[in-house]
Amino acid sequence: MRPLFVPVMAFVLMIAGCASVPNDPTLTLQTSKTPAQYADCVVLKLQGSALNPTVLQTQHSYRIVVPSKVSADNVLEAYKAGNGGKVFIYERHLLAANFLPSSFQRAAEECI
Repeated sequence: MRPLFVPVMAFVLMIAGCASVPNDPTLTLQTSKTPAQYADCVVLKLQGSALNPTVLQTQHSYRIVVPSKVSADNVLEAYKAGNGGKVFIYERHLLAANFLPSSFQRAAEECI
């Protein structure tokens, strides 16, 4: 029974790692735009990349969520900060896709 336990436990830990959502942002950016201006720019770029963003607005921030078919949703949060805004990106990468920026990340960087 013990020889089967180790491979099964390793498999469970791998799956749990794939399903977890990162707590720390994968990228943090600073912009001179207001959160509303920044969110408008990002949404236009994401729609141009055939992604389907959902925008949630609060009193102090904008949250843009792009659903993912293979992992946790990609999330961008823009907050008012000083002379513009601070942007936090939470994005899951597949191992093969880590070498180039995703269209989600490119849209966020181009709107700075």
